[in-house]
Amino acid sequence: MKYTRFNKALSLLLAGTLMAGITGCSDFLDEQDPSNLTPDSYYTIPDHAEAALAAVYADTRFIGNDGGIFSSTWQLLEAPTGTSTTETAQNSDLNNLYGLVYDGRTQHLINYWNGLYRVIANANLVLDKVPAITPMDEGQKKKVLGEAKFLRAWAYFYLVRLWGDVPLITMPQTAASEDFRPAPSSKETVYELILEDLKTAEAAGLPWTDVSGRASLAATKSLMAQVYLTMAGFPLSKGASHYQLAAEKSQEVINYSLANPLTLNLFPDYLSLHDEKFDNRLEHIFMVQYNVVVAGNPMNNMFPNFKPVTFAGPSGTGSTVPTTEFYESYEPGDLRAKNQEGFFYTSYYTNGSGAPFDLGAPYIFKHFNQTALGKEGVPGSRNNNLNVPLIRFAEVLLIYAEAQNEVGGPNALAYDGLKRIRDRAKLNTPAMGTYTKDTFREAVWRERWHELCYEQITWFDMLRLRKVYNELTNGFDEFVGHVNLSSNEPLQSKHLLMPYPLPEMQNNPNLQPQNPGY
Repeated sequence: MKYTRFNKALSLLLAGTLMAGITGCSDFLDEQDPSNLTPDSYYTIPDHAEAALAAVYADTRFIGNDGGIFSSTWQLLEAPTGTSTTETAQNSDLNNLYGLVYDGRTQHLINYWNGLYRVIANANLVLDKVPAITPMDEGQKKKVLGEAKFLRAWAYFYLVRLWGDVPLITMPQTAASEDFRPAPSSKETVYELILEDLKTAEAAGLPWTDVSGRASLAATKSLMAQVYLTMAGFPLSKGASHYQLAAEKSQEVINYSLANPLTLNLFPDYLSLHDEKFDNRLEHIFMVQYNVVVAGNPMNNMFPNFKPVTFAGPSGTGSTVPTTEFYESYEPGDLRAKNQEGFFYTSYYTNGSGAPFDLGAPYIFKHFNQTALGKEGVPGSRNNNLNVPLIRFAEVLLIYAEAQNEVGGPNALAYDGLKRIRDRAKLNTPAMGTYTKDTFREAVWRERWHELCYEQITWFDMLRLRKVYNELTNGFDEFVGHVNLSSNEPLQSKHLLMPYPLPEMQNNPNLQPQNPGY
């Protein structure tokens, strides 16, 4: 069961729309109305702790928020990569992202900032209020607090990579709080909190995997591996020590998989990646949870524009489509580029299940839920319950391969991880002895671009590596000066950070100076 239950009373509490209790001159009028909730009166039983935690998980769905016509918040992390373009061109903010001329007024950027800090605010409430709940099983309490810390770390990890120095808020705030308008903390300080939170989550008694979609030990260790890998690169440049830590954490997840291959592993095929019955299972280590009862899958902007590929017929979406150059950069025979079997499709069925027709160009198939939208001869259910992947086991294999290579060159486990990714794609992998440290490094980077595309990961690879895959040369360019083929515009040094959102700077005069170049 997906973790989507949400307590309506708590929703009111967390939204800050509470009313004060009624007072009067008689004693009985001084009694508190139980319907008038406050943070102090609400957190009294274990069910309240679980409902509050559910609210934090629900907040992660901000990535599907409205980004204007034909656009969604998640496109902030896709449009600047150069691997996609748009057919609609009717959203000025999205066009600015593609054209690398976005600024602090861009709606996607504002939505990301607000969404991440909402996750943090509600996680802080859980961390502040749940410890005092009595009676409550200590194991349950520890687990709830561990999950809240995981989610807070997850949110700060996005913030620090996107904006660098950001306000560090670790307690619930009101307008009367002393630090209600906090100044940015250093990147180093933010990363210290992220690692502290993840270490607490790691020791919280979480199960290795959790098919309900809640944070697990595998998710925690995988996120730690991501954090260490990022810290090893730019801008902190921690180097070998943190590549070693990234290798160690990812290897722990790989070792568990080797001992439990039916629980944690690669899917045998790519269709399983976007089959809703496999949500939160096997390869999917951590996902944003979706169910149409609460909120349906938000990736509709990856469907072909004005072409009847779903039960709904022609649509007005299609604002994220692959560039021809990126699609053609896959090796000959790569199953990931094969029509309707890999990550793309070039033909489909009228209204999802009717007569076949040619699309005329490649489109992104990676988030296409055939159960909901239809497939050959089988109409869709119309209920798009597909989750959005955040951490896959495939990425863990590539983290280990990259990190181990940086520490001591490719070893057997690193090579095996790379080969497993390529084996599934039906590609031959050169013998281990043919690689040098440098050629193995680029081989792993190349697989990250081709395996993890359109999952909001590529932009962060570009930032930490300060390298960008060149689809035409099959090599890697320096970040600054690389020309995105989606816009024919070069990346600049200012693009290494996002601008602070202008509305937030206006509300918080301590959020300054603006990041360079904006």
